[in-house]
Amino acid sequence: MKTPSLSSSVIQELQAIVGAEHVLTSDADRICYAYDGQRVERVPDAVVRPIDADQISRILSLANAQSFPVVPRGAGTGLSGGSVASSGGVVLDVTRMDRIIEIDEGNQHMVVQPGVIAAVIASEAEKRGLLYPPDPGSIKVSTIGGNVAENAGGLRAGKYGVTRNYLMQLSAVAPTGEHLTSGARTRKCVAGYDLVSLMCGSEGTLGVITEVSLRLVPMPRYRKSMMATFASAAAAGQAVANIVAAGVVAGTLEIIDNFTLRVIEDYAHLGLPTDAGALVLAEFDGLVECAVEEEWRLGTKALTESGALSIQQADDAGERDRIWQARRVALAALSRAKPTSILEDVTVPLPKLAEMIERVESIGREQNIAVGTFGHAGDGNLHPTILTDERDEDEMKRVEAAIEQLFAAALELGGTVSGEHGIGFCKARALVGEVGEGSMEVMRRIKRALDPNGILNPGKFV
Repeated sequence: MKTPSLSSSVIQELQAIVGAEHVLTSDADRICYAYDGQRVERVPDAVVRPIDADQISRILSLANAQSFPVVPRGAGTGLSGGSVASSGGVVLDVTRMDRIIEIDEGNQHMVVQPGVIAAVIASEAEKRGLLYPPDPGSIKVSTIGGNVAENAGGLRAGKYGVTRNYLMQLSAVAPTGEHLTSGARTRKCVAGYDLVSLMCGSEGTLGVITEVSLRLVPMPRYRKSMMATFASAAAAGQAVANIVAAGVVAGTLEIIDNFTLRVIEDYAHLGLPTDAGALVLAEFDGLVECAVEEEWRLGTKALTESGALSIQQADDAGERDRIWQARRVALAALSRAKPTSILEDVTVPLPKLAEMIERVESIGREQNIAVGTFGHAGDGNLHPTILTDERDEDEMKRVEAAIEQLFAAALELGGTVSGEHGIGFCKARALVGEVGEGSMEVMRRIKRALDPNGILNPGKFV
């Protein structure tokens, strides 16, 4: 572990801002903040845990004066290295800022601090007959500040959209310490530059989020879930594309290939059909029962005509939970199969989904590596997960080659190298290939304008 480079005087000033007990400098504490959900390791020099926006402003002002990096962090569940201190410095842990400030049922919005867990937001909305639609796989542990910084998606994104679609107003502290607010707690707002959208998805490089106003929607009254089996993952992918092409907008539409299916069953013992080449999991929801029934009928018709071997309806809440538990434990199940799991995040246009699945399988065979594929197929988002052992140098070379091939295939098919996990520093090289040098230069200019001293989350995609 590297020796911290912050001077004792800087540590003392940080302690004066947040209290000595909230400045962590021991090896044991620092190593806890050295990882994200992808097991990327970068040990910070210190961890600072502010309680409000004023403390954050003072910390950033000090960082500019003393020239040390600051990396905003929530629960650290990211998958691209965005919340780790790749250039050293201070990790700014905002999880103490975890208050729900307001819930306005009449205006259907909720105002929260960045450290509130996403599942808590969903639960509090549900108690009031409302829905906060973004539903990332890490919903039970990830913070809303991190969700906004990464523009998190999730299982319901195909129908309901992603985090950006539910942001009404956002407050943050700029890299140079100024407080800023953009947007409004109204249904429409075009007052000034849209800094809400600029901050959303900026991965902690343009500001530290301090308060978020979230749009809520009425909770669907009716739901119908199903599980369909297919002979192959490519056939399942084509079925998903056919459902959407038929004009059916499923609330959730997921795919699980046979490799992942067998690992899930071994892990969770859910009674899944492990002889299936792949599963399609679908749920139709809405406020009007007859509309949900019609979507169900059209969805079932599309699946049958696409070659579904079987279609199983969830007859009660327990059966529905079993179906969706299969999807939610996919990453946990795959992660225990080998010492190292690398979760990728490529997205393609829906008509190209089946071809992308075939490309993933072909790349796995070519590089002789284990790859399990699952994902939010309803919006073309796949999560090819490579199972390996990072101690095996020869295999890791093949893994790195496979990842490059995955990115190239996604771009060739008109897709993107990241549908929801972000770029961080893990995918920085791939981003240039997607957007081009001209776009990269524009992003760098924005970064330099807001962060002239380069103190906020340096070493990432810009």
